[in-house]
Amino acid sequence: MKDVTQLDPVALRTLAVAVRLGTFEAAARDLHVTPSAVSQRIKALETRIGRVLLHRVKPLEPTEAGLVLVRLATQTEILEREAVAELVEEDDAGGTAYTSLPIAVNADALYGWFVDALADVQSRHRVVFEVVREDHTRTAERLRRGEVVAAITGEPKPVPGCRVVRLGRLRYAAVATPGFHAAHFGDGVGSASLAEAPIVAFDRNDSLQHDFVRRVTRRHLAPPVTYVPSVREFDRAIRVGMGWGLLPEADVADELRGGDLVELVPGRRPEVALFWQHWRLGSALVGELTDAVVDAARRWMAAT
Repeated sequence: MKDVTQLDPVALRTLAVAVRLGTFEAAARDLHVTPSAVSQRIKALETRIGRVLLHRVKPLEPTEAGLVLVRLATQTEILEREAVAELVEEDDAGGTAYTSLPIAVNADALYGWFVDALADVQSRHRVVFEVVREDHTRTAERLRRGEVVAAITGEPKPVPGCRVVRLGRLRYAAVATPGFHAAHFGDGVGSASLAEAPIVAFDRNDSLQHDFVRRVTRRHLAPPVTYVPSVREFDRAIRVGMGWGLLPEADVADELRGGDLVELVPGRRPEVALFWQHWRLGSALVGELTDAVVDAARRWMAAT
């Protein structure tokens, strides 16, 4: 590799924006320059590095070297804005730019407690958030690609360059309405009935229901699926009898006791371990966000 002790910060930011928005044209609009200028900046950076940084497809796809520099650009921007905020007198803080933190979060955490942690941090700092909703099995990939600075994930092993904090375990119950249960599981819950009974899943990345089927039957089955990519509507789809699905244990405790919902396999309640991973930035803001996330998650899980 060439000597890269000096990298153009404008070119770095241009690369990061181009990757985030997916095209030179979109990056040009965001940066108020021409698409040609965007292309030239990135080409100059590639010449400086001596490596290809982008695959010129739509959306733009960063190479491994490109991912390293996207991460650097985002980290640099966060630290620069924090430094400026420290230098500005409190009375003049209204003129400083907001720091933007991209974060990947699974749906249950997002709708359950995560916004409380964001609000806590925002009440003390000029910060906004770009929250990317993603299944907990896939959020770590967002970190690896440099697309987010932190993520709630099911992976305990830290992504390179990241710190990991255990949040706790979320327990689920596989439930259905009494009518659905009688129609599909009247002869018991087994391979035949689980292969035929419709399930409700959040989206195609939601593997909880299929994992449950595999654990119960020790077989890979393909039941019919209704996809409902909203936590509230997903919950409602199960409660109106569109299929069976896994809901957080605490959310269905009253209905199970009252008979409004039936558990498919009583006592068989899978748990999902959740972790918070974030870049090792030396950022006070990311440190405060981490404290708020850990506190909110543990309070919520203790209450459930």
